[in-house]
Amino acid sequence: MISTANFRSGLACLLLACVLAAADAHAQGEAEGKALSLADVVREARANRAEILAARSRAEALAQRPAIVGALEDPMLTPSIDHYPFEMMEEEGGARYDWSIAIEQRFPLSGVRGQRRRAAQAEADRASADADRTVLDVVLEAQEAFFMLRERRRMALVLEQQQELTRELVAAAAARYAGGTGGQADILRAEVDLARVEAALRSLDAQIKAAEAMLNVSVGRPASGAVGELSYALPDRDLLATETLQESALASRPELRAGRAEIERAVAEIDVMRSMYRPMAMVRAGRAFTMAEGAGAMLMVGVSVPIWRGRLRSGVAEARAMERMANADLLAMQRMIEGEIAASRAEVESTSETRRALESQVIPRARMSVEAALSTYSAGQNSLVAVIDAARALWEAQSDLVMAETAVSQAWARLERATGGTSSAETLP
Repeated sequence: MISTANFRSGLACLLLACVLAAADAHAQGEAEGKALSLADVVREARANRAEILAARSRAEALAQRPAIVGALEDPMLTPSIDHYPFEMMEEEGGARYDWSIAIEQRFPLSGVRGQRRRAAQAEADRASADADRTVLDVVLEAQEAFFMLRERRRMALVLEQQQELTRELVAAAAARYAGGTGGQADILRAEVDLARVEAALRSLDAQIKAAEAMLNVSVGRPASGAVGELSYALPDRDLLATETLQESALASRPELRAGRAEIERAVAEIDVMRSMYRPMAMVRAGRAFTMAEGAGAMLMVGVSVPIWRGRLRSGVAEARAMERMANADLLAMQRMIEGEIAASRAEVESTSETRRALESQVIPRARMSVEAALSTYSAGQNSLVAVIDAARALWEAQSDLVMAETAVSQAWARLERATGGTSSAETLP
């Protein structure tokens, strides 16, 4: 039989498990119901994309190179038979051959080890900058996928409004036909437009699924996963001056850090090649035994003789050419970044102005035109063609506004990428 204490203990454990399960389900439901914001997309992309992991792993691997290339060569243990006579000695207890065992170590007589460490450290710094560049590229790709999905979903809302308005046109045409003030051609014309809108909605549904798959992939999720509601508001902040943005970009762009690291590596390689003009020392010490004199010690010291000066001069010249190339690449990159900043800022201004004009001027007038045309047509004082023309002007304006909002968002994202930062994108709602 089960004791009362055991029963109470089991009941308490069961109640605790139920409470925890309910709490987990509630938390999961809240997480599923939460709208996906741009900041969430950025965080997921930074945390989940394999490209970032690969770039950072490469940087971690190259960070170990300075310790590897700056170390001395491994010592060499060399046991040897120095002299083995063909006619063996017959003395009892005497050695039949000369032998030795020694340890050999090579030492550079220059600072080549330190120069190699400098070159390897510069290569590691460049890999770290490349990893930061990969992060920026991945974040921009995820943001653009987010904006594309948002545009297509908003375009679906526009098409649904078009569908409702077109149905009103069909009903108005049918009413005029029933009242004897309209023709059957008007009904057919309105039904054609309705069929066109419904076909566009079906096509857009497939495009939305494709955009959802691209967004999932861009943040490191499975492509077939569901994407909930999107939460986003257009950036509402002041646009800094071009000079300020350029200064920020020149200070923070990882491509420039990689270029400067490449210059440092080239300078270190020049010093490495110059160090080759100095010899390498070799020290060998150990124990030896000869048939004639018995046991003893041995010591050998040697230096290399760098006599092939043509090869050494060519190595230095090659390193100098690589330094000039690295400097030229950095200068060209700076000019390109300055131009990219100016172009990105101008794009933000242009797209923002287009969006404001559509939102404040074009769409209100187009909506008033449709209302006026529809009311006069319903009263029998206008043609269906005029109503359809007014409706299409409204639809085009609404579609242009959706695309203009996407263009503004993308322009801001590209400007953030051009300046080398994503902090403002992560704080957007």
